[in-house]
Amino acid sequence: MDLEKVLKTRRSLRALEQVSVSVSDVEEMVRAASLAPSCFNNQPWRFVFVRDQARLEALKQVFSKGNEWAHHASLVIAVCARKKDDCVVKGREYYLFDTGMATALLMLKATELGLVAHAIAGFKTDLVREILEIPQDQMLVTLLICGQRAKNPEDLLNASQLVSERERPERHPLKKIMLLERYSEE
Repeated sequence: MDLEKVLKTRRSLRALEQVSVSVSDVEEMVRAASLAPSCFNNQPWRFVFVRDQARLEALKQVFSKGNEWAHHASLVIAVCARKKDDCVVKGREYYLFDTGMATALLMLKATELGLVAHAIAGFKTDLVREILEIPQDQMLVTLLICGQRAKNPEDLLNASQLVSERERPERHPLKKIMLLERYSEE
C-alpha cells in the first residue's frame, strides 16, 4: 500500500472484530516504530503488546465509560516512555513528542497490515500499570486498541458512535493549520 493510501485509510474506528495478530505482525509494527526520529536517537518509547486472551480479559476493566467498544480488541498496545531517557532542551521535554512520532508510524504500519489501531486516553492508568507490570517511572502515554474493522458496526456501537464510524470526522481546513511566514490566529 502506498503512503497516501495508508494515510487516507487510517481511521480511529471503534467497531472491531476479533482477528489473530501474529508475532510477525507485531514485529513489523515495532520495526516501523523503530524507524521514527528522536532527539539524539534516544528512542525513549516502549510498547507492551497484549495478545493473550486472559490478559485482554483483565484489561476490560480499565476502559472508561464510553470505551466499552474496546472490549472487542484483538490486541492492546500500551505505549510508554520515560522522561529521563530523552532530551530536555530549554524546558522542552522530547520524550512524549518522540514517542508520538514512533506511535504514529506503528499505527500506519498496523493500517497497512489491515488492522485498526485506535489510540485512547480513557483508561484507568494505575490498573493498567498493575496488570501489565509497568514501572512507575514509565509514563503510560496511551493505549492502542487494535482489531479488524467490523463488517457490521451497527451491531457493536451506539447511534452517536455510528456517525463517526461511517464517515471520517471533518478535518480542519488547511488554512487553519498552515501558517506561512509567521504565526497568526486570523
